[in-house]
Amino acid sequence: MDGSTKQTNNPKFVYLYDTTLRDGTQRKGLSLSLEDKLKIAYMLDKFGVSYVEGGWPGSNPKDMDFFKRLKANPLKRATVVAFGSTRRVGINVEDDFNLRALLEAGTSAVALVGKTSELHVTQILKTTLEENLEMIADSIAFMKKHGKEVIFDAEHFFDGFRENPEYTLKTVQTAAAAGADWLVLCDTNGGALPGWVSQVVKAVREAVPSMANKVGVHIHNDGELAVANSLAAVEAGARQIQGTINGYGERCGNANLISIVPNLQLKMGYECVPAASMKMLTDLSRSVSEIANLNPDACAPYVGAHAFAHKGGLHVAAVEKLTSSYEHISPAIVGNTRQIVVSELSGRGNIRMLASSLGLSVNGNDHSVLEKVKEMEGQGYQFENAEGTVELMMRRSADSYKAPFEKIDMLVVVSDRGQTSMTAEAMVKLKVNGEVMHTASEGHGPVHALDQALRKALLPAYPQVATVRLADYKVRILDPDQATDATTRVVIEAACGEERWSTVGCSQNIIDASCEALMDALELFLLREEEKAGEQMQEVVA
Repeated sequence: MDGSTKQTNNPKFVYLYDTTLRDGTQRKGLSLSLEDKLKIAYMLDKFGVSYVEGGWPGSNPKDMDFFKRLKANPLKRATVVAFGSTRRVGINVEDDFNLRALLEAGTSAVALVGKTSELHVTQILKTTLEENLEMIADSIAFMKKHGKEVIFDAEHFFDGFRENPEYTLKTVQTAAAAGADWLVLCDTNGGALPGWVSQVVKAVREAVPSMANKVGVHIHNDGELAVANSLAAVEAGARQIQGTINGYGERCGNANLISIVPNLQLKMGYECVPAASMKMLTDLSRSVSEIANLNPDACAPYVGAHAFAHKGGLHVAAVEKLTSSYEHISPAIVGNTRQIVVSELSGRGNIRMLASSLGLSVNGNDHSVLEKVKEMEGQGYQFENAEGTVELMMRRSADSYKAPFEKIDMLVVVSDRGQTSMTAEAMVKLKVNGEVMHTASEGHGPVHALDQALRKALLPAYPQVATVRLADYKVRILDPDQATDATTRVVIEAACGEERWSTVGCSQNIIDASCEALMDALELFLLREEEKAGEQMQEVVA
């Protein structure tokens, strides 16, 4: 499919050019295997980007293999682009290894990066300004002769325009005359400001009127303005935006397409992906993070886990009445969800809305639950990352609440028996359904031993606890100046299948805090299971 001819009937269509698989991988700590690159390419295609840049075939075998694999199983919508540079100084185009590799990649479109800054031509390439223009013209004409759609990436364009606007404009005029399909202006150092980007884009459109609707931008984020600069470019008439998923890229990254897409489509009235794709935005962002083995940014606009989190009581009270009062869009539009945070800053609305999101009713007990939250936070508890404990408070406030078990006693002993490592033994005494269960278990450490002993006591009555696993364990010392007498907060994340929940314990004794968090995690699981069983029974009766 030829990306240059797509959507030409819509004057407000913006072509998205994704370079995650090439420029994005220049981020420190990010490396993608061939299979990783293919997975992301198919995700981008499904999402609806216009161009997927796969890599530089002249630089490594993996990128060439990528293009071969896509030939066997092509993308359905997007145009695949192979990336390279204009011919080298003093080399004929037919003899340039890089250009031959681009042809071997077999893509319908190629991106050619060329120097447009006088400084870079004379000081980096060590050639003349005229020779650089010939390199641009020769390389583009060579690719057009072989039937390629050519995207000319005008490197360092915004800096070059400030140094010598006449020469910089001459480079893109030369590219257009040689047959380039796109003129993409690059803020390679990432230091431009939106007003300057807008001014330069307008100048290029006026200087090359035949390409007025075929100008794009490639912006880096060194000034934290890559998204703003990209949007400014569109307002100035640019119709191709290059960027990466989650803004991955060298140094401070590239323009973040995850933020650009909803801003263009939801706020500015442009079209860049199918309307149905907008709900895929959050999943796309997080899936690429997972493949890249990078933690997603919880505070990322639109798609972060905290992007629609409400904590302040006044804010939540307003959101409870009118969601748009503190949300610029509905989170569902981009596939995200609202999050109500409960803390000492909360109001009763926080409790009610959290209960509603969990399918619970606090039956007028929102005030007592809130007072309990504030009292416990004053003692060192924190519930922002331990909503399971807040849910447990809500369930315990119900008149029908019945504890599935009660702790009578607990003892943990750590000993050194001359082995290569310490051993721990935990003894617990629980009342389970009126019966006292007294069990002991060994573990690799005190918390592991305690977990094993609790399960041992509960399994006869509740065999389903065997499906629960501990997914995470965090310890925070609240007052380190108290040294070994400091208060300790423990947060435990438990999981069963895909379901996860977190609970918190707090004490001057780390074992006591751990036991509290563990018991709450197991109790919440059992109460949820009991509720599910009751619902299933009602369905059977109905």
